[in-house]
Amino acid sequence: MDHQQRWPGESRYKGWFYLLPGLLIYLVFIFIPILETIRNSFYKWNGFSNTREFIQLDNYAKLVHDAQFLKALGNNFIFIIFYSLIPILIGLFLATLLGRKPIRGLTFFRTGLFLPQILSMVVVGVTWRWIFNPTFGLLNTGLRAVGLDNLTRAWLGDFQLALPSVGMVGTWVMYGFCMVLFLAGMQRIPEDQFEAAELDGANGFRQFFHITLPSLRAEMGVALITTVIAALRVFDLVYVTTRGGPGDSTLVTGFLVYRSAFQQNQLGYASAIATIMTVLILVISLLILRFQSRGEE
Repeated sequence: MDHQQRWPGESRYKGWFYLLPGLLIYLVFIFIPILETIRNSFYKWNGFSNTREFIQLDNYAKLVHDAQFLKALGNNFIFIIFYSLIPILIGLFLATLLGRKPIRGLTFFRTGLFLPQILSMVVVGVTWRWIFNPTFGLLNTGLRAVGLDNLTRAWLGDFQLALPSVGMVGTWVMYGFCMVLFLAGMQRIPEDQFEAAELDGANGFRQFFHITLPSLRAEMGVALITTVIAALRVFDLVYVTTRGGPGDSTLVTGFLVYRSAFQQNQLGYASAIATIMTVLILVISLLILRFQSRGEE
C-alpha cells in the first residue's frame, strides 16, 4: 500500500462513485424538498397559484397562538409514551426472557413478536379499526362473550379513550423492534459476567440492573431515537383509524400538516408546521445522543 493508503491502481475518488447514487437520491427526494419546505414556510400560498405572498415569520407567529397546533403537539408528546417508553420496557422484559437461556422454538417467538413491525401501518390501522368497532369488533365481542358487557366501549369514538386506544396500537407495532434490538445487544455481553455475578450471590434483578442494562446503553439510545421520531412523525395510523377525531382528541401534527396543505389549501402554514417538527426532531435526537455519549465516557 502506498503512502496515500490506497491499493495500487485505486482511484481516490472511487469511494465517492459508490456513494454517488445514494447521495443523488437523498438530494433529490429528501434534502431539496426539505429546503423547499423551509422556503415555503415564509410565504402565504395555496399550493396552486403561480404567485406567492412573502409574509416573513407570520406563519410561525400564527403557530404560537394556534390552539389546534398546540393540541396536536401535545398529543404527539403523549404518543411518545405509547411509541417509545412502553415499547422499550416491554422490549427489555421480553429480551430478558428470551435472551439468556435457550428456549425451544425461540426463532418462532422472535419472528411472531417482531411481525407487527414489518406490517404496513395502513394494514395495521385498518385491522385495529375493525377490532375496535363497537358493534362487531373483536374486542367488544370478546368482552361480551366473557360477561363484561359493561366494559364495552366505542373505543375510537370516545373522547377520553381514543388517544390511548390508538397509542396502544403504536405500542403493539414498536415493541418488537425494541425487543430484537435488545436481543442483539445481549448477545455481545460475555456470559462469564453473569456467572461471576451469580457466584457473588447476585440474583436476576441485580444482574439485570448492574450488567444487562448498562451493557445495552447503545441499543437503548438507538431505540429511544427511533421510537421518539416515530411518535413525532405519526400520521398514517391516525389517518386510517380516527382522522384526528373525535373532535381533536387524536389530532397530531402530521395530520394537521396534511389537513392544512391539502384540505385548507394553506401550504405555507403547513410548511411552517413541518419545519418546526423537523427542527424539534433534530434537537431531541441530538440531546439523546449527547446524553448517551456522556454515559459512555
